[in-house]
Amino acid sequence: MARTSDIEKAAEVLRAGGLVALPTETVYGLGANAEDPTAVSRIFQVKGRPPSHPLIVHIGDAGHLDDWVEDVPPAARLLAERFWPGPLTLVLRRGHRVPLEATGGLETVAVRVPDHPVALALLSAFGGGVTAPSANRFGSVSPTTADHVRAELGDAVDFVLDGGPCEVGVESSIVDATGETPSILRPGGVTREDLEATSGRPLALPATSHIRVPGQHPSHYAPRARVVVVEPEKVLAEAELAQESGHHVGVLLPPTLSDVPVKAHAMVAVPASMAAYARGLYGFLRELDQRGCDLIVASLPVEEGLGLAIANRLRRAAGPRSTV
Repeated sequence: MARTSDIEKAAEVLRAGGLVALPTETVYGLGANAEDPTAVSRIFQVKGRPPSHPLIVHIGDAGHLDDWVEDVPPAARLLAERFWPGPLTLVLRRGHRVPLEATGGLETVAVRVPDHPVALALLSAFGGGVTAPSANRFGSVSPTTADHVRAELGDAVDFVLDGGPCEVGVESSIVDATGETPSILRPGGVTREDLEATSGRPLALPATSHIRVPGQHPSHYAPRARVVVVEPEKVLAEAELAQESGHHVGVLLPPTLSDVPVKAHAMVAVPASMAAYARGLYGFLRELDQRGCDLIVASLPVEEGLGLAIANRLRRAAGPRSTV
C-alpha cells in the first residue's frame, strides 16, 4: 500500500507535468494535472486514446465542484451530496480551469470525487484536479490492481501508487446533469435504482448521446480474446460449438450452471453476488487471456443493480457483434 512518502512523490510528479497511476474504488486511473494541457495530452499519447474522447476530472471534495464547472443545477447538487465520494461522475458545463484538451473539445466536463483513501490523499497533497481515465491501453481491459498497470503501461507511467485491489471493479456511472432532468450516459458503480431514488424520478438511459463520454466507443473494456455475449441458457451450447470449431474457449459461467460440466479450454464460475462479480469482472477476463483463450463466451446477468453495469461492460467488450 502507498505510504505518505509515496503520495508526496506522486504529487511532485503531477506538479512537474508527469503521469501518475492512482487507485480509485472503481479502477486504476492514469492521472495528470487537469490544468496542464501538455500533461493532459500525454495521457492520450500513452493510452493511444483518440483526442476527441473526453477525460474525467477527479477532485478532492464536493465543495470544490464550483471551482471546476460553470453551473450546477439543483438535481446535480443533490446527486453530488448523496454519492460523493463515490463511483458517480457528473457531466456539467466546463469551467475556465478545465482545458479543452481534457474535454475532447467539448464545453462540458465530467467530474467526480473518488472514494479511495489513497486517491483522496493524493488530491489533497496535490491541491488541484487530476484528469484520470483508466490506466490501460485504449479499448482494453481496465486495471484493478497496480500490477495490471505495470504490466500494460510499464515505463510510460512516471509513478504508480499502489492502493491495493479496487473495491468496486467497474467504472463510475456517468450522469448528464447539464439540464433539469439528469440522464445516465454510462451505467456503473452507482446503480440506476439508487440514482432514481435520490432524484425522485425515472432517469433515461439513452442508447446514444450528443455528449461524448468515456466508454462509448463501439469496442471497449476488451480482452485479447474475442468476446461473445449470450443469454445464460445458451452458454453451454455456444461454448461447445466454438470449442469443436477449433477455438480455445473461455467461459464466464453463471452461478446457475456452476456444477455443470463444460466443454471448454478454461472456465471461470462467476459469483452470484453482483457486487462480487463487478469487483472481479476485469480480473476474470485477464485470467482467460492468460490461460490462452482466443474466444470468451459470457452470459448476460440480469440487468438491474450492478448487473446493468456488468452487462454494459460485456457488450462493449464484445463490440458491435455483441449478442448471439
